[in-house]
Amino acid sequence: MSLLAQIAVFLAAAVIAIPIFRYFKLGSVLGYLAAGIIIGPAGLGLISKIDTTEHLGEFGIVLLMFVIGLELQPSRLWVMRKPIFGLGSAQVLVTTVGTGSIAYFAFAQPWQSALVIGLALSMSSTALVLQLLAERGQLNSQYGRSAFSILLFQDIAVLPTLALLPLLGGVLTARATGPGGWLAIKFIAVLATVIIGGRYVLRPMLRIVAATGVAEAFTAAGLLVVIGTALLVSQVGLSLSLGSFLAGVLLADSEFRHELEADIEPFKGLLLGLFFITVGMSANLSLVLQKPLILIALILGFMLLKLAVLLAIGRISGLSPVAARGLAFSLPSGGEFAFVLFGLAATLGIMDAEYAEFLVLVVTGSMILSPLVLLLHDVTFSKKEADDRPFDTPEELYPKVIIAGFGRFGQMVGRILRARQIPFTALEASQTQVDFLRRFGNKVFYGDASRLELLRAAHAENAEVFVLAIDDVEASVKTAELIRKHFPHLKIFARARNRQHTFRLMDLDVRYIIRETFVSSLELSEKVLESLGMSKSKAVDTVRRFRAHDEATMAKQASVKDDEKKLLQSARESAEQLQSLFEADVVGADRVETQEPKPKRRAIGS
Repeated sequence: MSLLAQIAVFLAAAVIAIPIFRYFKLGSVLGYLAAGIIIGPAGLGLISKIDTTEHLGEFGIVLLMFVIGLELQPSRLWVMRKPIFGLGSAQVLVTTVGTGSIAYFAFAQPWQSALVIGLALSMSSTALVLQLLAERGQLNSQYGRSAFSILLFQDIAVLPTLALLPLLGGVLTARATGPGGWLAIKFIAVLATVIIGGRYVLRPMLRIVAATGVAEAFTAAGLLVVIGTALLVSQVGLSLSLGSFLAGVLLADSEFRHELEADIEPFKGLLLGLFFITVGMSANLSLVLQKPLILIALILGFMLLKLAVLLAIGRISGLSPVAARGLAFSLPSGGEFAFVLFGLAATLGIMDAEYAEFLVLVVTGSMILSPLVLLLHDVTFSKKEADDRPFDTPEELYPKVIIAGFGRFGQMVGRILRARQIPFTALEASQTQVDFLRRFGNKVFYGDASRLELLRAAHAENAEVFVLAIDDVEASVKTAELIRKHFPHLKIFARARNRQHTFRLMDLDVRYIIRETFVSSLELSEKVLESLGMSKSKAVDTVRRFRAHDEATMAKQASVKDDEKKLLQSARESAEQLQSLFEADVVGADRVETQEPKPKRRAIGS
């Protein structure tokens, strides 16, 4: 089969399987796995050789690790340090010891293999769990936050786990890379090189590329950063995934974080999907037929063990019984990272390849059952059962306000929010402006807010208010269209350059629009009237009535904005009405002043 035909088969399998699995709320990961099983050698046999696609799929994991690294901001880790490093470390440690001990004593695995098994099975699927919790509206619940903290620690644990594998491989197989101690020294040297290069080479390079304004060049630069760092780390025998993870962490606090994530996301999604398809294709279903009872027992035993561990540490950490149970039922499965660890462990000779394939089936089975387990929890325990136990709500993980366009207008909004200690995310498309603002301590991210990928990377779905302060009219309107279509819950507060810009935003049902010079012009007009001898109250009333009349006129003209003749007629009528309005005031005032006062009635008897 030609390469083009293989691509068509992959795409067709994904297009058919993903909507079906998403419809039943089972997650896209399981859809990819099922698609791979169906089209692979064990299924319909549409694709028999998977060597080429395996390499492309592994690159999806490299990009996934880069995006995970981008999410691990130091500030974000500090806000949630207690649940992350408390609950997270306890879960990983206890689960690793439990499953590793069973592998060592019950299945006679070498200690190196047992350690890898324990670490791999302690991980859960971040994508799967967060999707399931989000669909149920449980991310902001007490156990939802706790589950997120544990998943975040598991992402952090990826770094030492990936670094550990070559050491275990070196100890077990005496590879040519030398003893573990020498490899550790090389790793430290490479780590130092990556950190220094990330600060003094990567960021300046990205600034130069961003300044050109060519989106394709910036995307290419982002991919080069990922691949280059991964290749550098791989030169000392460490994994490509570890290198890309380090690159992501180095850029997590940079102004390019959201733009890089938006650029990488399409490649990551496609290639990661391809990875899961190849995992499904390579699944050894003959093992299922040979040992079905053992497989089922291992899946159920593994999930029960993990559920018990999570329930115990949840209660010990102070969670209420309801929250601890919710936490346990949210994270009982394995995760996609186990596929990576088992594959690398088999390649390095740490464990037997057939044993690794069997464990992949165990993890896959647990992921398939995970949505069903959570559904069982919802059915078994009353949905009305509430957890009223108070708990400390940390600072929001994602700011509720996004400011798109951080020029003179957006900066003023940001300064007021900062003064009230309200966190926000600022997006600015001009790299020169971003560099300038960051020198003054402003935390601004580079990126074009009229791109859907960037809005998703900035977590617009978690925000409440969107301040649209973009100077370019077309970009402003496009951004408003995206917000209305994909994030309809956001309240848009928009800046408009002129009346035509205002009309276009009104067409998109943007409720609050302010023309950039309107208010300042009214304030100046008020001062002009006062300087000409008008009283302050009269000047204020004049400006107030003018503003009300102008805004009413804008609402009327919105329906005829595309008809120049009617628009000009409306403008003339509005000007005449306004003039008549104030002329009537003048005439009325003159009548009051010229009218003779009536004689006062004298009191009787005075």
